[in-house]
Amino acid sequence: MKISTLAATLGLFLTGPALAAEAPPPPYKAVMESDPGLPTHTVYRPVDLGAVAKGSLPIVAWANGACANEGDAFAKFLTEIAGHGYLVVAIGPIVGPKPPPPANAPRPAPDLTGPPKTTASQLIDAIDWAVAENARPASRYRGLLDVKKIAVMGMSCGGLQAIEASADPRVSTTGVWNSGVLGTGTGGLPGANVTKESLKALHGSAIYVSGDATDIAFANANDDFARITHIPAVRAYQDGVGHGGVYGQPRGGAFGEVAVAWLNWRLKGDQAGRAMFVGADCGLCAKPGWHVEHKGVN
Repeated sequence: MKISTLAATLGLFLTGPALAAEAPPPPYKAVMESDPGLPTHTVYRPVDLGAVAKGSLPIVAWANGACANEGDAFAKFLTEIAGHGYLVVAIGPIVGPKPPPPANAPRPAPDLTGPPKTTASQLIDAIDWAVAENARPASRYRGLLDVKKIAVMGMSCGGLQAIEASADPRVSTTGVWNSGVLGTGTGGLPGANVTKESLKALHGSAIYVSGDATDIAFANANDDFARITHIPAVRAYQDGVGHGGVYGQPRGGAFGEVAVAWLNWRLKGDQAGRAMFVGADCGLCAKPGWHVEHKGVN
C-alpha cells in the first residue's frame, strides 16, 4: 500500500466540503475540559450538571483519526454530542490550536515502525473512569451517568480501535466513522489490532458512517457491514464527502446530527432518532446525497 493511501486510511486528512448541521440546537451548553482524575483523556459534558437528571447521561468513549493522542482533535463534533446529554471521553489531552503547515509542505507520513500513539485499551480506560466517577462519593458525576448505556466510537484508525474495544461486554453500541477493517482483515495496524474475525465480537448494535467512494475507507466499511449479520446494524454514507468527513464544521456538520440521532435511539430509546435510519422514508434517506441501509432493526 502506498504511504499516501495509508496516511489517508489512518485519518490524517480532516477536511471536507462545507455542510451545515440542520438539527435543532442542543438542549445543553457543553464544555470541553481536562479532568485531573484522567489526564490522559479529554472530557466533554453539559456545563450545568445540576440540570441533569440522575442516571440520565450515557457514556461515549471516542478514539481519534490517525489514532492521534489529541483529545480536542474532534472538538466541534464531540461538543455537539455532549450538548445532547452525554458524557464524552476522548483519548488524548487537550493539545490546542496548531500552526498551519508551510505552503506546499508535504504531509508527514505515518510512523509504522515506532510504538502507536494510542491504543484501544484507552477506550476501556475511559469507560472504567466514567463508571468509577459515577460511584465515587465526591465526584461531580455521582449518580448522573447511565453506566448501562455505553457507546464506543472512533474515526478512521480510531474506528478500528472502537471495534477492538467493543469486545468489552459493557458496550451497548459501536460507531465506526470513515473506517472499516482493512483489506482482507488478516492483520491490524499499530494501535488497532483487529481483523475481520473481530467483527464477531461486536454486540448490541453498530453504525458505519463514511464519505462516498472517494473515502479510502468506503470499501472496507461496506465489507464490514456485509459481514455483520448477528446484531442490528446501519450503513450510511454521503456523496461529496471524502475520508476527512465534516467533523470540523460547526456542530460537527451533518455527521454531528447523524451521531446524535444514532446515540439518542440506541442509548435513550428515542423514536425520533430511530426515524432517522429506519424505513424507506427515513429522515436521513430524505436528505440529499445520503444513502442508508440497515439490517436487524425494526
